[in-house]
Amino acid sequence: MPKSSKHKKERAADFSKAKLKLGKGKQTPTNAVDTSFKARSIALPSQNIAAAKDGLGPTTKRKLTLDDLIIHLKHYNSGIRKDALLGLRELFEDHPEIISLSLTPVLNGCIRLIADEDASVRKGLLSFLNWLLHRIPRDDLIPHAHLLLLFTTSAQTHIFPEIRIDAIRFLDLCLEVIPEVVIEGWEVGFNGHGRRVMEGYLGILNAGTAYNEPGDRSSIQATSTASVILSPASKLVILKSLLCFLSTALSGRSILQSDPVPSIGSSAQVPTPAPFMSSSFTSSTAFASFDALLQPKASKEAYQWTECLDNGNTECPLIANNFAHDGILDSWSIDDLTTVELPSPSTSDQVAESSRGVRPETAYLVHLLRTLHPILASTFLDHAPTVFSPNSAPAEIDLQTICTIARIAQRLYGSVQLNFHSAANDLLIENLTTLINHMTVYFPFNGYWSVTTKRDTKVEQALQDLNFVFCELTSYLMNTVSHQTPAKHLKKRRAVASSIPYVSLAQIDRVSRYIVKALKGEGIRQGPGSALPRFISTAAYVSILPTVWALLNSSDEEHVNEILHATIEHAIYTSSTSAVKMHIIEFLGRLVLLETVPEYCGQFRLSSLPQLHKALEDWLIQLPKTIWELGSQNMNCTEIILHLLLRLIQRNSPLISHRISVSISARLMPYFIIVHHTHGKVSGPFSKLPQASAIRRLVMDLAYSFSTVSCCEGFEEAVMEGCSKSDREYWLSISS
Repeated sequence: MPKSSKHKKERAADFSKAKLKLGKGKQTPTNAVDTSFKARSIALPSQNIAAAKDGLGPTTKRKLTLDDLIIHLKHYNSGIRKDALLGLRELFEDHPEIISLSLTPVLNGCIRLIADEDASVRKGLLSFLNWLLHRIPRDDLIPHAHLLLLFTTSAQTHIFPEIRIDAIRFLDLCLEVIPEVVIEGWEVGFNGHGRRVMEGYLGILNAGTAYNEPGDRSSIQATSTASVILSPASKLVILKSLLCFLSTALSGRSILQSDPVPSIGSSAQVPTPAPFMSSSFTSSTAFASFDALLQPKASKEAYQWTECLDNGNTECPLIANNFAHDGILDSWSIDDLTTVELPSPSTSDQVAESSRGVRPETAYLVHLLRTLHPILASTFLDHAPTVFSPNSAPAEIDLQTICTIARIAQRLYGSVQLNFHSAANDLLIENLTTLINHMTVYFPFNGYWSVTTKRDTKVEQALQDLNFVFCELTSYLMNTVSHQTPAKHLKKRRAVASSIPYVSLAQIDRVSRYIVKALKGEGIRQGPGSALPRFISTAAYVSILPTVWALLNSSDEEHVNEILHATIEHAIYTSSTSAVKMHIIEFLGRLVLLETVPEYCGQFRLSSLPQLHKALEDWLIQLPKTIWELGSQNMNCTEIILHLLLRLIQRNSPLISHRISVSISARLMPYFIIVHHTHGKVSGPFSKLPQASAIRRLVMDLAYSFSTVSCCEGFEEAVMEGCSKSDREYWLSISS
């Protein structure tokens, strides 16, 4: 078979010679080997064996300097970045003096890792910053705060949900070290990070970040940045952080202040907050003057005594004038009393009281509550069946979630409760009513119990706190109706309760019974071994005061008697050295002084409860014993008691009758001098008070007031024997 032409052409090509063309160089043979090469330099600054690092400053165990570690923070390998954070902590622990010098480059390198895609790097960064930021002076940290929050709020809207959750943890750290910067401008729209932080919370919770302005009453349009359903643990992290943010912001609004409920360690030295009583006065100025009556003023150098008119009462020619310490006048004379007038409300107070308007920041809170209500209600309904199941112990995550959303509602509704009377907030009242109705099904929150179930103290304490929060939320609705219904239109207290459209009589009865049991020290559960201690804690007592006040103003006479009697009994049997003692005395002291204030317009009146006067007198008689047992400890509590007794004498309170005055003065004698059957006369606790303290003169003021009204035999002699030379001179100066 003849060969193809193709094979012929291939054979001919092997022996053909390529023709050279003009301008073309000689072609390279196909079997030629390319021997050319190129050289490139490789920079390894951290592995330079020729560098001597002994003179370059402090290094880690791996011979890495601060500059090396900062460069490693930008490394593409996540393990190197994590090791760099560990190296920085090692370097700063060994050489703490370089922290302030290297703060700027270290923070600039670290904040970029807030949104790092590697979870281990973010965890290491959080641990490192938690260690570092608490060791940096606040003045040195403030200049870097804005950049730190800028990256943190940016991470709140990251595309990855796990980065958004970790950004919340970084916010919690910022709330610890720079809270005033985090909350700056959160509710009034100033140029601050607070509003961006709040929008980040709402976006993660699917509550929406772009919603209508507070003045717009139309429905809120939710445009969430969250694209996944949060796990229970992640949602709890966000809710706890939101609660911390709101607690910090609402405790002082634009200026950071301490928590209204102090810690147990310092609670005995902090007065009781009572903003829930302010709505029962004609103006905020009147309430401020009333609230200052019992406030400790031990920093005053001296108390002024001047002549004071006593409405023609010849039995009391001279009464101590302590109004100067209430911020009203520096001193009074007989001529001044003929023309003196009570302080009138300021123009701003009059405008606020007449218009009943809502401040811009309060309007934002109302709007925020409307936005968060679906989240609060749905979260409670999701977790409540598991937490309050009678057959099993509640999961810790579910229980903490329920408690957290209840605290959020308590904080927000408590901040706007005084503006519920506005017609624009009807939807807000309905939302609170809906939430309370959901919670009423399980109240009181007893949780699980079984004969074989081991008692869990943490669960019981959480359920007790939840009960108190529910009672306070209910009191907000009760106070709302009492604001809307003038007292002159109410002939009977029962009519108040029956006129409440949002709170049923059954709910009021259940709340009232629970508060009475709590004050009496009875258990919140009926399970075996579940009884509470005899006396509730300081934080718990302060938290139930708004509920007690609401019940005293909005319940029928039977409830008022029961609540007030339990409160007085609790005050009598509480130990003088207990941390809650001062708060009890201050609250009851406000109650007995209310009717002596002309500007008071509330419904609660002690004069309409004569059957409780005997219990109140028994409580007043044991107050001298309290200051004797306190001695020189808890000076604030001692000063509150002295102010209370002095105010009652000054204002001719019917509780200070001749019999009660003699009894109190007889019990005050051991405070100055004690007659011992073996040792004879011994100085009382008065001698242990600091000589420079204004409380010594306040005690002398009270003693002289009793001596001018009615006192027991030998009272003045006991006072003189227990006083120092300077105290006797002061006594002579006020009695001459």
